This record gives sequence, structure tokens and C-alpha cells, in this order.
Amino acid sequence: MKKRIMASLLAAACVLSVASCGGNNQTTTTAATAAPAANNDTTTAAPANNDATEAATTEAAATPAADEGDTFNIYAWNEEFKGFFEKYMPGYDASAQTLDGVKVVWTINPSDGGVYQDKLDQALQANATASAADKVDMFLAEADYILKYTDSDYTMDVSGIGVSQVPTEYQYTVDAASDSNGKIKGVSFQCCPSALIYRRSIAKAVLGTDDPDEVQAQLDSWDKYEAVAAKAKDAGYYIQSSFADNYRVFSNNATSAWVTGGQLTIPDVVDQWTEQMKSFYEKGYILDTLPGVWDDGKTAQMFADGKTMCFFGPAWYFNFCMGNAQDPDKGCFGDWAICEGPMAHFWGGTWMLAATGTDNGSLVAKVMKAFTEDESVCEQLIKNEGQFTNNKSVNQKFADDPDYGSAFLGNQNDVKVFVGMTDNIKFQNNTNYDQLCNEGYQDYIKQYINGSVEKETALQNFYGYINEKYPAVQTP
Repeated sequence: MKKRIMASLLAAACVLSVASCGGNNQTTTTAATAAPAANNDTTTAAPANNDATEAATTEAAATPAADEGDTFNIYAWNEEFKGFFEKYMPGYDASAQTLDGVKVVWTINPSDGGVYQDKLDQALQANATASAADKVDMFLAEADYILKYTDSDYTMDVSGIGVSQVPTEYQYTVDAASDSNGKIKGVSFQCCPSALIYRRSIAKAVLGTDDPDEVQAQLDSWDKYEAVAAKAKDAGYYIQSSFADNYRVFSNNATSAWVTGGQLTIPDVVDQWTEQMKSFYEKGYILDTLPGVWDDGKTAQMFADGKTMCFFGPAWYFNFCMGNAQDPDKGCFGDWAICEGPMAHFWGGTWMLAATGTDNGSLVAKVMKAFTEDESVCEQLIKNEGQFTNNKSVNQKFADDPDYGSAFLGNQNDVKVFVGMTDNIKFQNNTNYDQLCNEGYQDYIKQYINGSVEKETALQNFYGYINEKYPAVQTP
């Protein structure tokens, strides 16, 4: 295979960086059928404004297959998978917007503040009595809240529609899609091991090398990471720009859950991260403005004149969310590499779940199999879209190819790095509450990190937020 030339994806990256990154996405398509609000133990936000972020999509005439409903409804929180579906799904007719003759309708709402989940909850609750044209057939979910749906009656055991775990899928993605009884409710087309992404030129200035193996050896623990942070400061650089950049490295390795038996407890590793960032802020190892993961202050550090050595993210992040680094005039394309960093972790991923009540079970199965088992589809996702797929054999094929590499990463074979990392990832101690716990904690603890309030005050503010979002959860 020829080397992947990321410059050819720059135009797409500029678009997808808005549609795919940070969950701050615009809505298209049809409105969800209204239903009573979900139980407080599972909802993540107050019911969304029905007028917000909804518009009609063009509906093309279709002749359904004999054993299917006449409309295939898919719910999602951004346009990413929709784009892959329309380009690569076998049997999809883009001009007619049909799959095997069945009209495909997308309902897309932003994930921010739990809006996507609220709209989806309403539709799923109404699925049993909804008209055939309005039934949810398949929907997408992220790791932060997938258990809310897998451990409910609103999703189906996919073995009932002919989908089973295949040995090419990574185990943590299967665990994430399984309910408490081990029934598999969906599959992920995206495996998202997250790497430490570093500037080669800054690594040379700070560490004397940009070789991924040698850099990894100097960054394979948090003690070493902090030691390198001190070296970076002495050389005029930041170890990371955003205080939140490495949050998920810690949180994904928690040995306890946010909520157990209805009681909120901050995981030990989250508190460890808090104190690390407090120290980094006070020592000047990170930007004193404390930008968030998606803030301009952080992304400006991706330009060639940036002073930040390390970022964290999976393939979708450096391919589609580091647009400033790819800027033809001010960027630093090719001056990057990846390694595992202090701890194996993942960030994101997209799971396809089968909605109970679907009248398009065979189409749901066909889509799930296409994006996990069809090697042609998976290969195109790697070559054309910069994805790391959930198909081990396809990933290994690219990992073993001496001619394959990412131009953005100085022709480093990123797939090979990710293959070596992924079996170390675990999906553990996850709960229905994780998205807003993770988001809210970072928002409120930032005031402690920058010295605006004492730690206890920041925690009490966070607890108040949790009491509002989840009245049934007890806080300290």
C-alpha cells in the first residue's frame, strides 16, 4: 500500500473537525416522537427544547424490501457515521437515499448537555406504539453513556437479528456493548485507543530525540511525565496546554465507579489527576489560562509557533481535530509522532445499537456487519478516513505493511502503534452517569486548580450540579 497522504484529507478535516470533535455539533433531520421524560436515574439533563437543533431532511421515495418496514430510522449525535454510511454502505443508493430500497432517515441532535440522549429517550419510550415510519431502528452511543441503553429493555440482543461477537472485534468494545447478563446489544465500528501525540521538534529540544520508542521510554509513567514537564518548562515549552488534556488517561483507568448503590464517590485516579493539574498549574507546566480541550487557546498551540509538546487523542483526533497543525501556512504537518504514554486508555468510539421494536432488523444487522466484518469497508475507513477500525485482521494487515504510514506523523505507522496498545485497554467501572460526571467535575474543579476557590468549595459546587442532574444520587 502507498503511504497515506494526510494533506489530501485536509479539506475534509476542516469540515469534520466541526462535525466529529468535541460533541458540539449541529442537528439535521427529523424530530423524535415525544414521550414522557425518562426516569431520573437514567436521564442526563432536563428535557431539551423541542424547537432546538431540528430541521427536516429530504425524503426520497422508496420501495421497501418485502420483509422490512418502509423507513429505516437512525439516531446519531453528529454527521460522522452518516458520512461513512453514505460513502461505503453496500446497497446504499445515495441519489434515492435508500438502503436496499428502504428509505433511510437520520435524526441528529448534539450531545452537549445530554440533548441527544433526551431526544433519543423520548423516541425509544414511544417505539412500541410509534407508527412504522417513526420507529427507531438503530441508534449510536458513546462509551460515556452506552450502559444506560445496553442495560435497558430499549435495546435488543443482536444475536436475535443474526449478529454475534466475531473474533476480529476488540474485547473492550464488546464489553462496552454488553448488558449485565452478558448479552451483546450492539457493535462498534470504531476502536479508539488514545495515544500521546507529541511534536517531534519539541521532543528533540527537550529529550534529545523524536524516536517514538525512546520518547515512550521517557514518558511511560506519571513520575517520568512530570519530570519531562519540568525539562520542557526549562527549555521554554509546555508539557501540555489544556489542563483537561490528559483527564481521560486517568478516568479511563479508574478502579471504582462514579456512582455505586446510588452514592457518588470521586474515583481515586480522578483526584490524582486533580492534584497533578494543580501542581502543573502552579509550576507553569501548562497554560495559565487553563483552556479546555476544545478551546482556541489550546488549539492555537498546534500551529508551528506553538510551545506545547504533548497532546492526547485517538486516530480521529489527530486526523480531524488538529486542523491548525495541518494549516498549509501556519501549521507543522509531519512534525508529529505518537506513543502510548503513561497509561493505555481510549477516548470515544461509536457503537451501533439495535432498538427494541425495530421493523428493520435485517437492515440493522447488515449495517453492523458491514462496518465490522466487511474487510473492504474497513480497509477504506483506514485508507480514506484515517480510522482505526474494530477489525483486528484488517488493522494487522496495515500494521504489517512496511509502506504504510501517516504523513502527518512523519510517515510513522500509527495503525501499528494502536495495534500494540489496544489489548491493554479495559472497559471497567462505567456507569450511566459518566458523561455528565466527567464533564461537570472538570468544569467545577478548574476553579480549584486556578486558585479561585478552595478545593472543598469546588467540590460542593460540583455536588450541587450532580444533585440537579441526578436527584436520586446521594452526594457526600
